[in-house]
Amino acid sequence: MNAPSAFPDTASNQTIVNGLSVDVEDWFQVGAFEDVIDRADWDGLALRVERNVDQILALFAEAGAKGTFFTLGWVAERNPALIRRIAEQGHEIASHGYDHARVFTFTADEFAADIAKAQAILEDASGQAITGYRAPSFSIDPRTPWAFDVLAEAGYKYSSSVAPIVHDHYGWREAPRFAFKPIQGSDLIEIPVTTAMVGGRRLAAGGGGFFRVLPYAFSRWAIRQVNRDEGRPAIFYFHPWEVDPDQPRVEDASIRSRIRHYTNLDKMAGKLADLVSDFNFGRMDEIAAREALRAEFWAQEKAA
Repeated sequence: MNAPSAFPDTASNQTIVNGLSVDVEDWFQVGAFEDVIDRADWDGLALRVERNVDQILALFAEAGAKGTFFTLGWVAERNPALIRRIAEQGHEIASHGYDHARVFTFTADEFAADIAKAQAILEDASGQAITGYRAPSFSIDPRTPWAFDVLAEAGYKYSSSVAPIVHDHYGWREAPRFAFKPIQGSDLIEIPVTTAMVGGRRLAAGGGGFFRVLPYAFSRWAIRQVNRDEGRPAIFYFHPWEVDPDQPRVEDASIRSRIRHYTNLDKMAGKLADLVSDFNFGRMDEIAAREALRAEFWAQEKAA
């Protein structure tokens, strides 16, 4: 067998294209508030997602960055013009399920129905084929590996639904850190959210609350580590409500949830501007296509 050669990629953080993603949900739809805000009350609450996404679109346009908007079907139903604007500006629309129910709350049949409902709404609003999926709260984990089979049967090309860490709300510690094929014989690619290595330990470094709470220097270092030392793209995510310091306060939530949700909202837009200036970012479907080529390359190397 020949010695493996390097995948034809570069390890320079100036040229590697990282995955930029937005989980499109409103301020009241987050997992941290699911026990204190009933879904039946959602339509009576102030909708702020459109103004927040428009702010993000302007920020991306200024930086010349393209990304993927993993969008709830519930949001797209009520904001179809917003979904069209996102698509018209060259971004990918992907699925975040219908109403942010976590995957482990479904049976396989219920999950299939949920993603089919969201897909139909998103495709109708965007005019795009929906080929990517991200589970609410990264809820594809050791309890729900069957979800990959459902996604593959529904024709999805990729998922970005695994957080390969330990966390009190989510996580699959044993999962690979980088893109992998979860089903033998299937083309479906899973692209986990980014982690960094410190002293042999995995640390969450892919965005969200960690990005808001920790100094920007940590995220910059972590993405450079993944790009330079691993030669791989980083996968970054955040939510529209994270650029909205004026959103309503949910006083019934736990102290921990309120700290996580509200810390540094006023700093988020500035940090995002730094991020998209310091690194190259692109759509997740482009990352998935490249990772599929990588998987094919290594399969051929192994067979050689």
